[in-house]
Amino acid sequence: MNHTFTIRSFVPKSFLITAALTLGVAGFVGLVDAQVKKGKSRPLTTGQLMKGTIKPHCEGIKKGLDANPADDKAWAEIALHAAILNEATYTLMDDGRCPDGVWADATTKAMRDGSADVLKAVEAKDVAAGKAAFGAMTRSCKACHDKHKEKDKK
Repeated sequence: MNHTFTIRSFVPKSFLITAALTLGVAGFVGLVDAQVKKGKSRPLTTGQLMKGTIKPHCEGIKKGLDANPADDKAWAEIALHAAILNEATYTLMDDGRCPDGVWADATTKAMRDGSADVLKAVEAKDVAAGKAAFGAMTRSCKACHDKHKEKDKK
C-alpha cells in the first residue's frame, strides 16, 4: 500500500495558481518599496540623500532669504543651495529610485521647478519671489513624505 500524499492531492490547482500570483505581486511591491530606500545600483540611500543634500540646502535657502541678502555674496550662497537642490532632483529620479507619480510630481514639478524659480528670484534679487518659490517647492515635500517616509516609532 502506498500512502504518499502531495499537496496537489488536497489543494485545488486554481488555489495554487492564485497563491503563486499573490506571492509574486507581493514580491514586486516589496521591490518597489525598496527603491524608495535606495536606488538599484548605486550606494547612496534615499535617507542619506535627504539628510546630506536636500535638508541642508533647503535650510540654506531659508536662512539666506530670511536674512534679506544685502550683497552679491549672500545672493550667490542662496543660488548655490538652489542649484544643488535642482541637480539633486535628477538623482531622486535616477537609478530606479522613483516608485510612483507622487514622488515624480514632488521631485520634477515642484522641487525642480521651485528651485529654478528660486534661482530666477536670486537673479532678480527679489526676496519676496524667492520666498514664494521656496514655499511652493517645500510644500511639495509633504505629499511625498506622507506616502513614502517611514514614520518615527514612539
